[in-house]
Amino acid sequence: MQRKHLFALIAILIIATMALAACGGGQATEAPKPAEKPAATEAPKATEAPKEEAKPTEAPKEEEVKPADEIVVYNWSDYVAPEMYDMFTEQTGIKIGEDNFSSNEDLLAKLQGGATGYAIIVPSDYTVAIMIEEGLLQELDHDNIPNLKNLDPEFTKLYYDPGNKYCVPYLWGTTGIGYNTELLENPPKSWKGIFEAKEDDPWYGRFTLLDDVREVFSAALIYLGYDNNTKDEAQLEEAKNLLIKAKKGVAGYDTDNYEDLVGAGENLLAHGWNGDFLQAADEYENIDYYIPEEGGTIWIDNMCIPQGITPEQKRAAEMYINFVLDPEIGKLLGEYNYYATPNKAALEIADPEYKENPLVFPPPEIREKLHFIKPLGEFESVYQRMWDEVKSAQ
Repeated sequence: MQRKHLFALIAILIIATMALAACGGGQATEAPKPAEKPAATEAPKATEAPKEEAKPTEAPKEEEVKPADEIVVYNWSDYVAPEMYDMFTEQTGIKIGEDNFSSNEDLLAKLQGGATGYAIIVPSDYTVAIMIEEGLLQELDHDNIPNLKNLDPEFTKLYYDPGNKYCVPYLWGTTGIGYNTELLENPPKSWKGIFEAKEDDPWYGRFTLLDDVREVFSAALIYLGYDNNTKDEAQLEEAKNLLIKAKKGVAGYDTDNYEDLVGAGENLLAHGWNGDFLQAADEYENIDYYIPEEGGTIWIDNMCIPQGITPEQKRAAEMYINFVLDPEIGKLLGEYNYYATPNKAALEIADPEYKENPLVFPPPEIREKLHFIKPLGEFESVYQRMWDEVKSAQ
């Protein structure tokens, strides 16, 4: 019995020893865990991961796009100094082609119809506003146009595109009357002489109006004493009837050759844009220009980038816009066209005969009588309908 007790005692001691070993061993195996946890303090390596992801700060380099080899500008006719495109190509290697339009309405209709491929278009102020609203324009990357700093501050706060988000002013001017000084000594100083011309007036049947709905209606409305952006259909009806009555004395509606017809003496006067008449005066030396006493319109044309082109074309277009904003190029463009430059740096180095010409830069008393044409939304269709009635009237 004592052996049994001895064996029992030994068994109890063995079990106790194993239990202690088991308890102690469990702690030993877990001991490394605290040691490994600090190793987890290497988790900051995970916080370094954003540094790898932060490489997107270099994305602009990756996103820099090689400019296209060639772009097309959709512009008014004869609205760029002839050497400018070649100068740009020499500087950048980018070739430029050009197509032309005759009115803002033609330009707008073409883009609304889905025309693509034009890297730069040159619409007037109210048309820019319409295009922005309809999503037809791309935003400019100002980083690619550092010469924006050359703009006169006045042209960075425009009602239709504050901050030049979508477009950059190209040139600005006025709309009035040009006439042949050799054949017509006393042109009509009022719009009355245009819209109520009599058969014994020497210019009767020998003058043209612009083939431009908003310009012609603006002139008629200004003469009648109304807002040239009116939405009053009764006022528009009155203007329409005035234009229909005046049609007998009008030689035609022309936006392309009116200044040459005046210079050549085929017509005696014409409704048109100041720079066109001043350019023609260099050739014919018998043309002068004025704003009728009731007033006229003022406008700003702009360089914009439409939707529907490649990133490479957009990059090349922004390079061209920056080129135009160079002071020397701005000087060349303005002095060639006889339109006013919005480029302050260019104006500072311009020739006095250009920057001091009141027909290019109208004095305050004239500017007071000048009115912007503004977008009218869906009401534009009312103007167009009435314009169609004017042109189809017999």
